[in-house]
Amino acid sequence: MGRKVHPIGFRLKINKTWESRWFANPDKYADQLHEDRAIRNLIYKIAPKAGISRIDIERYPNSVQITVHTSKPGIVIGRKGITVKEMRRAIQEMTGTNVKLDIAEIKIPDLDAYLVAENIASQLERRISHRRAMQRAVNQAMRQGAQGIKVMSSGRLAGVEMARREWVREGRVPAQTLRADIDFARAEALTTFGRIGVKVWIYKGDSLPESEEETEVMDVYVSE
Repeated sequence: MGRKVHPIGFRLKINKTWESRWFANPDKYADQLHEDRAIRNLIYKIAPKAGISRIDIERYPNSVQITVHTSKPGIVIGRKGITVKEMRRAIQEMTGTNVKLDIAEIKIPDLDAYLVAENIASQLERRISHRRAMQRAVNQAMRQGAQGIKVMSSGRLAGVEMARREWVREGRVPAQTLRADIDFARAEALTTFGRIGVKVWIYKGDSLPESEEETEVMDVYVSE
């Protein structure tokens, strides 16, 4: 067994960033960390079937800015904005500060690792064959422009007595290349035979470090 490193944590400050971005005094750090977790649980509870992939939280002295990345923004916003207003009100009551809530749409859900993993897990819960679900996810991701994808399922697959692990891969999925833009996510399927774990790696190509990307964007902005 080799030592496994989280693909996103391995690339922090290279081409990935944290989902929670703020500074705090040591005596408040733990409280704000638990508060971030409670905010995410609340959003997932209010909009459980909205295709939410990631929730970014940024804190300022008198406000909290939250960005919800979802493939179904209409469900998060709700009819005439009722759902998003309820979500903002609940978060303000929890934090006691002003809350700015932004909704960001995920244009291609088939290239988001979390949404792909959740989709496979939901198919396994509906008793669809794990091989069929994994192969379908791989084909859709490659069709949408991914340079590589790997999907792994582990547990009592197909209800067998002994747990095993199966995976499908297509294209390149470099694990040690820091400049590689790897999206990684895990999900669990609750079946009658027990839990089945799903892991998804999606390689979207090489990307520059954040500092170089910011420099290029500023150059373009100045030239305009």
